[in-house]
Amino acid sequence: MRKLITLLACTFFYLGASAAPGDTTWVQAHNGIWLDGYGSYDTAVTFPNGATSYRKIYMIFTLGKHQCPGNPQYCGDWDYTIQNYLMTPTGDTLELGRLISPYANASAPRTPWTWTQHYVYDVTDYYPVLKNAATIRIFYSGYSGGFTGNIKFAFVEGTPERDVKGVQRLWNGSFGFGGATAIDTYFPPISKTAPAGTQNATLKFTVTGHGSDNNQCSEFCSKYYDVLLNASQVDHKNIWRSDCGSNDLYPQSGTWLYERGNWCPGALVRPNFHDLPGVVGGNSYNVDINFEPYSGNGGASYTTEAHVFYYGSMNKNLDASLDDITAPTNYEGHFRANPNCGSPSVHVKNTGSTPISAIHFRYGMDNQSLSDFTWTGSLNSLQDAEIALPPFSDLENVADTLLHKFIAEIVDVNGNPDADVHNDTLTSYFKPAPQWPNKFIVNLSTNNEPDANNSNYSETSWQILDMNNNVIRQRVQNAISTTYADTVVVGAGCYKLVVNDAGCDGLHWWVGDQTGITAGSIRVRKITQVPVYITLDGNPSGGTYHDDFGCGFTQYFTTLGFPAGVTNLSAVPQQVEAFPNPAKNTVAVNISGIAEVSGTLQLLDALGRVVLQKECNNISENLEISQLPNGVYTLVFTDKNNASAKLQTRLLIAK
Repeated sequence: MRKLITLLACTFFYLGASAAPGDTTWVQAHNGIWLDGYGSYDTAVTFPNGATSYRKIYMIFTLGKHQCPGNPQYCGDWDYTIQNYLMTPTGDTLELGRLISPYANASAPRTPWTWTQHYVYDVTDYYPVLKNAATIRIFYSGYSGGFTGNIKFAFVEGTPERDVKGVQRLWNGSFGFGGATAIDTYFPPISKTAPAGTQNATLKFTVTGHGSDNNQCSEFCSKYYDVLLNASQVDHKNIWRSDCGSNDLYPQSGTWLYERGNWCPGALVRPNFHDLPGVVGGNSYNVDINFEPYSGNGGASYTTEAHVFYYGSMNKNLDASLDDITAPTNYEGHFRANPNCGSPSVHVKNTGSTPISAIHFRYGMDNQSLSDFTWTGSLNSLQDAEIALPPFSDLENVADTLLHKFIAEIVDVNGNPDADVHNDTLTSYFKPAPQWPNKFIVNLSTNNEPDANNSNYSETSWQILDMNNNVIRQRVQNAISTTYADTVVVGAGCYKLVVNDAGCDGLHWWVGDQTGITAGSIRVRKITQVPVYITLDGNPSGGTYHDDFGCGFTQYFTTLGFPAGVTNLSAVPQQVEAFPNPAKNTVAVNISGIAEVSGTLQLLDALGRVVLQKECNNISENLEISQLPNGVYTLVFTDKNNASAKLQTRLLIAK
């Protein structure tokens, strides 16, 4: 059994977590096939015969890249719709999952030729048709090659949260929106009868907007649809995805951060689930979908798939399922939350019929003492939640670049034993957060985009917080087109640098280059005579993609603090620095190695004349130099308490 857990950790959930005890059957479908043109790619499979009960069934789709043949070589690594279908011998055809490929040019830092990304779909509810011989289809909408596809299924033995009495396809296809024929024409009301044993029914509707008309519909416009049951509205849903700028796969080589019609490049498409109240075994009902009325020039469309699931009663009374570890983990789907030295985070679902008010967790690193924490709150049946666990010292103190193992488990629920121990334990593999010096400089150069809510400030800000979310240092309400250099001093512990961009377009994006938006940057550097910059996970080190981070990013780091017997000042040299250098309009000045900064800054030209002077009482100051001519200048800091003690550096002004 232990071997099976390791297998899951390394091949299935090496991307996040391993399953609890229970044999797992693997079924391989497509195996790294080239998606080299528009169309269907089919593979025959043989699933289990239905004699075994499975707690979970996962479909893992691995998207990769291949180098296209030809001279010149041509690969279109863009945002294409990829749909995965199940086709049974009895004629059932059901879309199991959908994703949109990323903009993945090989020159982008996250998508070299060796890149792969794992997308995990929970397809447990399709078990009534995931049996015996079948065909799995990848439908690829790309008109050129460049991507590869791999699909495998994991059947994890155990008891599901509830049995599925049946699954039926209702509507499917891609249909025009706003043209001569109303899209509702393709969604006529459908009458069905629930199979025996049905206690609840749910409509799953997957819809994505594509095409562009005079209003940029349907890809770039937000519309809605209503769900009607027996002619009465039971739900209302916007067809929109507003979080593309927070994509875990970033930066990309295209317009990845624009909000879209229920999809983001490089991400799974999230289906919508709608309860159908009152639908029970033997009852006939009528279901309908009505789209928002709209008139366009015919360039818009929606790609759709609708299924109805019929469920029996809950199989367990008091049961919490530990479904995922968000942090710490090396799974690329949680890139923005990792590497993490602070608060672990887990995803939990109430898979029993009884409401949950408390969950006792035990967690920590493998081969170390584990911590205990009891979460209190409210989780009704089938509700899920992301739960933050308190920080623990072992995670903070590990300071290497090796893979480590994290363990999380549910001890009890509502003070009582959990009904199903097989879904109570997960493990993840992770690399520790980087170790930084205790003293460093944050260089921020804002671009010329003002905040939409206050034109006096830049969109971009940063904070450094400890694990109790106390602000250690921050730079907020910053001027546009301005450079700042802030020295940060922290003690031993775990911290996080949180960078936010209110416009969700980072500080440098190639689209902005074409629309008059200047390039900004944020960099962290060590306090050394020659600048040494610290690599940030959310911020490529340079080139086209530098500072293309969308809505922002969080960088966790640890520090050992000051060595025993060494004061803050003796840890760094006394010096004055100017950034950027060469400079154009504004230069940020940073002073190191002085306990209490109090003195004067002077800028001298090549003849030794003072052309600018400013009182300096902080370790960081800004100088406005836009009126000075190009040339080489000397920047001098004179200490008020010791006029003979001067720090100086050269500054080049080049406009």
